[in-house]
Order: sequence, then structure tokens, then C-alpha cells
Amino acid sequence: MVLNNLGVQECQSRMMRKCHVRFVGEGDAATYALLPDLKKEVEATPEPIEIKIDAGSKTTGIALVQGGKVIFGAELTHRGQAIKNSLESRKELRRGRRNRHTRYRQARFLNRTRSKGWLAPSLEHRVHTIVTWVRRLIKFAPIGLIKSELVRFDLQQCENPEISGIEYQQGTLAGYEIREYLLEKWNRKCSYCDAENVRLQIEHIHPKSKGGSNRISNLCLACEPCNIKKGTQDIKVFLAKKPDVLKKVLTQSKRPLKDAAAVNSTRWALFNALKTTGLPVATGSGGKTKFNRTRLGLTKTHWIDAACVGEVDVLEVLTDKPLLIKATGHGSRQMCRTDKFGLPSRYVPRFKFVKGFQTGDIVKAIVTTGKKIGTYVGRVAVRTSGSFNISASTLIQGISHKYCSTIFKKDGYSYVA
Repeated sequence: MVLNNLGVQECQSRMMRKCHVRFVGEGDAATYALLPDLKKEVEATPEPIEIKIDAGSKTTGIALVQGGKVIFGAELTHRGQAIKNSLESRKELRRGRRNRHTRYRQARFLNRTRSKGWLAPSLEHRVHTIVTWVRRLIKFAPIGLIKSELVRFDLQQCENPEISGIEYQQGTLAGYEIREYLLEKWNRKCSYCDAENVRLQIEHIHPKSKGGSNRISNLCLACEPCNIKKGTQDIKVFLAKKPDVLKKVLTQSKRPLKDAAAVNSTRWALFNALKTTGLPVATGSGGKTKFNRTRLGLTKTHWIDAACVGEVDVLEVLTDKPLLIKATGHGSRQMCRTDKFGLPSRYVPRFKFVKGFQTGDIVKAIVTTGKKIGTYVGRVAVRTSGSFNISASTLIQGISHKYCSTIFKKDGYSYVA
């Protein structure tokens, strides 16, 4: 029930009768929405929702699907590279200190053991972050199943138990895994002319007619004009007048796919971590995901890929754009910041909270006096003096804590709708 310009006395009387009144809008167009008693138990049983995950090394797609409809999408950006850089910086600083002419210290090496299933901190962070968001979504939605793109199933043998040999290469999904690998490796561009948004063909760098193999290191992507123009020529002859392109192609062909290695290293750790939620966990292959997305005519994004994981007959997307989530961390434990030489540059306050605020909180500041009159919404950087900096559309410095009110407490993530 919604009433416009509801009188104050009427609101109070309805609130006394245990109805909840919500204020919507401002000024003359004020609207009060009467909500039912929120303490009453809901007896209806909603249809279970599936959490679908397309795990990536840098960005993971998450989608909530209910009855063939995508009702929520999110893209979670990991901070694995930032963790790796921090660890390397710490290693270099420690090594520098140990190599100086200081007091003697017993050498330490080969005295550290790693438990079975150990993952690098940058990879372990990726697993923990995905599980954290799965557990958050379980709290707010009736989740019945988790589907994740982890392993490759032998789908052709499921349909034809007697399949063998070369027949594996002639199924519906033939070539999809290799194509996905090459698309990621060559950034979805023609290797010779950098053409984008065109049909790309698999090209043998060393021609197959002259002994070239089908190994991944001998494959690249080329648009149709470049592929026809190269023909059976040796790549050094074809790119004789383009030495820069020749060097780039030869270098790129030998480059390992770092992101694919990260996904392969963590897929089973993620699968086992998802099982700890107590919900059934199903898996699907990357080729099946791409097949579903292509068949349904959907765009290539992380959260759409997540919605296409596993068996999908029809899919209706009800949301326009995903929630962009970026892992920012909870700060550093360092008590003293250092410069690039490892020498102390400034000290960090022992207590992170100042006047009830912490760096990273989203606040709203309504300044009524002084040179900075206005309303500012953004993340705050606290100072022990009580004069804060707010990162709104621009950086606003010197805002007193008296004008600030908390909108959202820091939780280690940043959000863009």
C-alpha cells in the first residue's frame, strides 16, 4: 500500500498498529510506503537459485540464475598481482638488510617446508575471495546449487560410450578448448595486423606443409586476408619487411599463458573450498561455456560466461549491467613505511580508527561553513588530527570529522554499480 502526502498523525497511528512506514522521495512529492510487519515469518517457499561461477585469474564472473533467468551478475576483480608485488618488495628489502655489514646472523635456507596442497599467497587469495562472496550470497538468497567452471568433462563419451580415437575431434565441441586458449594468448587480435572484431582463423606459424606441427607454440590467430596472403610462406619471408611484427609474433608464440596456469593451479582448491559451504557443487568445462554463450547469442563478459556454465537450455538476462567488485585489501600491518632503499620514511599510527572512522569507509560530508561548503560522498582517509580527506569526484582535503556521517563501513572491497 502506498499513500502520497500521508499525514504525520496518520503515519504515527499506523506505526502504532505495527506497520512499517518507509519514506521515499523529497519535498512536495514525498511518498510514504507502508510495509507489512517485518517480524512475521514468510511461509512461501521460493524457487532455489543457482550460483554460477566463471573463475578467472584476474577477474571472476558471478551470476545468480533462477529458472533460466539471470537475476544478478557481478564481476570480482582479484588483487593477486598486488600481493605478488608486495611479497617481492618484502623479499628484496630483507635480502638487502641481510647483505649489509651488520652483526652476524646464522644463514637460513632449505629450512622451510610446505604442506601438501600449498598455494602461493596470490593464488590462495583468489580462492578465499570467491568463497567469501559465495557465502555472502548464501545469506541473502535461497541458494540450492553451486556451479563452477573447473574441470573438463568427457561429454562426448557420455553421449556415445563407444567413442574412441579421432572421433573425439569431430564432436559438437571440437576445437573449442584450443580456440579459447589462443584467443586469450593472442588478445583476440590478428597476430600480423592487429585487426580486432573480425573473424579470426587458426594459423600455423611454421607452415604445416613444410613440417610444422599442431603444437600450441606453433599456432597463432590471423584474419582471413593475412592468412591467405601468408599461405605456405615461411614467417621470416612473409614478415621480412616488418621486423618488429616478426619479433613480436616469435616472442608471443613462446610465451606461456600465465593466467591459464593460475586457473589450473587453483581449480581443485576452489572446488574443495566450495564444498565446505554444505551445498551441492557441479562443474562444467570452458568449451561448454563458450558453446552455450555462442548458441544463445550473448556478449562475451565474465558474468555472462558465469551464467552459461554447465547445462543451459534457455537463458533470459534480467539485469542490464553487473556489480563491479574490486578487492582492495584491509590495509597493511607495517608499523613503519619504507622508501625504495628500505629506509624508514614515515610511521603509521597504532590505532586505525579516528573519531569512529577508518580509512576506506564511505562517508557523506555536509559542510555548512568555510571555503568548502557543499556535500561530498566518497571514501575517507583519516588523520589523527580529525581533519580528513575525501575521495569524491575529486580529492577534497581538510574536511572535519564533525561534518561526516558513515554510509558504508570498509570491508576490503570497492563497488561500482
